[in-house]
Amino acid sequence: MTYKMIAERENETVRIERESTFIIIAKAKVWASEGWQVVITDKDGKSYPPEEFDKLLAA
Repeated sequence: MTYKMIAERENETVRIERESTFIIIAKAKVWASEGWQVVITDKDGKSYPPEEFDKLLAA
């Protein structure tokens, strides 16, 4: 399953795709800790904000 992370800050946008849930969550947490607005999207198009990242581990 491919996960997509989108991080936005001011006029910058970064998009990252990874197969691993653990890797995408780790990357997203780092970006969020640096002040970026981050969301992870799963293959079904469901989006997860930082407070819901742990729900991805249960899937």
